[in-house]
Formats: sequence, C-alpha cells, structure tokens
Amino acid sequence: MSRVDAVRRFNRFYTGRIGILPEDYLGSSHTLAEARILFELGSRGESSASELGRDLDLDLGYLSRLLQGLKRRGLVQGKASPEDARRRALTLTSRGQKTFQTLDARSRREVEQLLAGLALKDQARLVDAMETVRRLLSSGEESPRDKQQEIVLRDPRPGDMGWVVHSHGRLYFEEYGWDERFEALVAGIVRDFVRKLDPQREHCWIAEMDGEPVGSVFVVRKNATTAKLRLLLIEPQARGLGLGKRLVEQCIAFARAKGYRKLVLWTQSNLAAARHIYGAAGFHLARRQQHREFGYDLTGEYWELKL
Repeated sequence: MSRVDAVRRFNRFYTGRIGILPEDYLGSSHTLAEARILFELGSRGESSASELGRDLDLDLGYLSRLLQGLKRRGLVQGKASPEDARRRALTLTSRGQKTFQTLDARSRREVEQLLAGLALKDQARLVDAMETVRRLLSSGEESPRDKQQEIVLRDPRPGDMGWVVHSHGRLYFEEYGWDERFEALVAGIVRDFVRKLDPQREHCWIAEMDGEPVGSVFVVRKNATTAKLRLLLIEPQARGLGLGKRLVEQCIAFARAKGYRKLVLWTQSNLAAARHIYGAAGFHLARRQQHREFGYDLTGEYWELKL
C-alpha cells in the first residue's frame, strides 16, 4: 500500500469512527460545520466572519449562509467591535452558549467512551500519536494567534480545583512573595464554591492549552443582583495571548445572561496586568483599602461593572 493510500485509508476510518459524517452531528440538529462555528465562538468569545473563514478554511459565501442560519435560530449575534467599528464581532447569544456547552459535553462524553475501551498505556500511545500527526501536519512555526486559538475554555473536572489552589499559591509566591496565607484564602474560596454551588447562577471556567490547564476564572453569587468575579489566573506560558480578556468577557456574558445587574471583584493595586484587563473590560475602581495580608502591606481595590 502506498503512503497516499495509507493516509486515505486512515482518513476514512477515523471520520467514520468519530461520527462526523451524519448530518445530525452529536445527536443535535446541527451539521458538523455549524457545530464547529459554535465551538469556535464559544471557545474564543468572539470572532469576525473573515477570521472564522480563514481559520476554518471555509468559503466566505458558504460561511455567510451558515451564520445567517445560526442567527435566525437565535444562536449567534453580530455587533460592531468597540476597538474597530469596521469589524463585525460575532458572539454567541445566551441560547447559543447553552447549545455550545451541550455539544461540548456530548463531544467530551463520546471521546471518553472511545478511550474507555483502551488500556491506560494504549490511551497514552493514542494521544501521543495524534499529537504527532497534528504537529507534523502543522505548517511551520505556530504563531501567537495559533496558540490563542488552541486555548479552550471548558468546565472544571475533578482535579482542577486542586490545580487552581496550587497554581495560585505557587505563582503568587514566585512573582510577589505572598506566603501560604494567600493559598489558604484561595482554598477557602474554592471550598465554598464547590460546597455551595448554584449551577444556574455560578460558574467556573478552566482554560486549557495542549491538554494542560493554563488559566481559571470564577463567577460567584454575592446576592440576587450582584455577582463576584474571582480567582482570575493566567499561567506564564499563556500570557500575551488575550486569554485574560477572554476569561473576563466570559464572566461578563454569563453574569448578564443570568440577570445580574452588577459584577464586582477585589484585587490589589500592584497587580498591574489584572487591573489593565479589568479597566479595558469596563470595570471602574470603586474604592481602595489599606491592609496587611500574605506577609505584605497592600492596597486592596474594589472594582465593579454595571451590567
């Protein structure tokens, strides 16, 4: 068998194995192309039609028809970008977000079932082989935008909460010298989130790149009209890719969709990168308070955003 025939044989096998041929992809009313658009917008937060067409390698006329269909069903919306009025920013509606989350969960379950039939060592071999295929077929050096698109925002899984606590403790010690009392504070926030979770009005997102968590953010209920943004974290290898902006925008969209009227947060005056993200997202500084925490004299800041 020639190499060409071998690749074609693998393509036929794999497309059938992962179920992308039926029109009702993942048991939904959506085609694979529609589901992929929903996934891209759900993962990125927003995108323009030209960016989607380029990255998905879709004809713009065909893409336009797909987008119009998704808009008619109330899943996708478009508005002028605040950074560039000429750019039309496409985002998911609250209904679109629910559809994306349903499709994402179904896809995850199907892959879990696919892997469940293999021994752990064979699962590792399969994943390594897939990564080899991806890497060999990628054209040249990955650009920062390529890396940005590979960062997926997903729901938390067992083990993620421990990662959130550990990563906060490690990074804030390495970068600011904060002691173990900060890690204890984070552990308490995570504990309360898990124990008292109201899934209808609270959520956590984990950012994942190359199969590893690289970021987190939480929306927690404060009262009937106000939610808190908590535990925003970006690992060093994922910084400079717009991930902080995506995570904060995800929180804002969620809080609006759930009917909150205000989103608030607590940060410190020396956390310049985080403060820049909050200011760019529309938050304003409400008040400051001097305090001594985590081994240092700090200035706590309370920021809020009217929704």
